[in-house]
Amino acid sequence: MHAQGDLNQGADKKETEEVKYPQFQLKGLLQARYLESFGDNVDVLGTHHSTGDAVQSSFDIKRMRVGLNTKLSETTEIVILVNLADFKSDPKGKVLENAYGKYTFNKYIALTGGQFRPAFGIEELVPVDIIKSFDFSNQYYEFGKNGWTSFQIGASATGAFDVGKIPVNYAVSILNGNGKNTEMDKDNGKQYSSRWVFGLSKEHKINLGLNGGFGKVFKEDVFAFGADITSDFKLTDKLSFDLQIEFKQGTNHNLYYSLPVEARTDNVADYQMRGIYFLPNFRYEINYNKLTALEVSCRYESFDPSYKIDSNVRKTYTPMVSLEFGKSYTGRIEMGFEIDRFDKSIPDTSTYNDNLFLIQLQLRI
Repeated sequence: MHAQGDLNQGADKKETEEVKYPQFQLKGLLQARYLESFGDNVDVLGTHHSTGDAVQSSFDIKRMRVGLNTKLSETTEIVILVNLADFKSDPKGKVLENAYGKYTFNKYIALTGGQFRPAFGIEELVPVDIIKSFDFSNQYYEFGKNGWTSFQIGASATGAFDVGKIPVNYAVSILNGNGKNTEMDKDNGKQYSSRWVFGLSKEHKINLGLNGGFGKVFKEDVFAFGADITSDFKLTDKLSFDLQIEFKQGTNHNLYYSLPVEARTDNVADYQMRGIYFLPNFRYEINYNKLTALEVSCRYESFDPSYKIDSNVRKTYTPMVSLEFGKSYTGRIEMGFEIDRFDKSIPDTSTYNDNLFLIQLQLRI
């Protein structure tokens, strides 16, 4: 008995000694595209040209990301992510995406500080390379311009616990609110946000998310809130169906302060954005040679950047077919359309009806 106990202790000691720090994990992502616009005098970036001189077909590198995750200890990690494709245009304020440190006390609380994507919806918690569409939604980018989503500088506390049989995940963040790679906050105001996710069904992966935030921008009160639901149903051994629905509303102070003083009202609360999208996705497991699965999705989104004043709803349809090679989207070929319809098309701007055809190659490590 003693000999067996000594043997087990020796094995445990050896196993402990084998865990060495720091540990490094290199990540990479390439998204290369072919784009063709079928809009009337609309280029591949969505801008209308009344002169007719529009580039309507082009190859493009959407993302060339390189990331390094360094685990300094069992509880401490540093994450760096850059997008080298940003060098194709003015890189100022771009390129560096993630740059943060995280300390995990236990499953109930972990602290993050630096530049990261704060949790404020479904898309903030999912990397762009595994979403079920070509890119994030219009509302994701607009709320990013207003400091709630996308890459922001600040601090966050995250964790998980159970309320009875319901698992709960939470995130509470305090942010500068003026985007990535800024030397300092644009004012003394900060933006506070929170996200709570409730696991309603483990079998069908039904989760309900609630988001809320408030803050001050140039001494004016701003806010945002939203709700979302996700689900994943296994219809047969090979066929599954998942669905995402997300709604957001908030102050569009980015739009407000971009307008000339004489062209706006005295109250920033008069400028509010809101949007909703539905993203159904069917996945069929093939596992034939190197082809893993076939996916078919079609996101529908309705977004209005200022529904109280000068409302102009943008409806976007994104049907897409995707072939997956390898596991976890190691390789992916996607084909489909981004179809934009505005209540009011404005000539010589990107606020113009468009039909964009895309073929995208994605490789990730």
